[in-house]
Amino acid sequence: MASFSIATTERWTGQDGQRNESTTWHNIVAWGRQAEVMKEYLSKGRLVYIEGRIDNRTYDDKEGNKRFTSEVVVQNFQFLESRGASGGGDQSQSQPEMQSSPDYPPERQSGGDDDDLPF
Repeated sequence: MASFSIATTERWTGQDGQRNESTTWHNIVAWGRQAEVMKEYLSKGRLVYIEGRIDNRTYDDKEGNKRFTSEVVVQNFQFLESRGASGGGDQSQSQPEMQSSPDYPPERQSGGDDDDLPF
């Protein structure tokens, strides 16, 4: 299992001509071989494309307060640059282009029934 956060940043120019920026952090969870590959090749600042399903869950913190969190459970991912482009190491080392696997843990798989969608 791998658990980490990534940031997405949106940049735009407002009507007044001023440049604006907004960054959102996302909790990511990967399982199995995907987690192993991410541990090997991902590093801070490296660009990556991630597809997955959103998993909302609750937990109790150390003080006993109920907390809520959302995570993206990785289904597919792709590195968007060569490993050496971000200072991450040797470009000649082979690496996977796209990784895909079934959802983990298996008991949480969606049935795919569109009738349950709220829209």
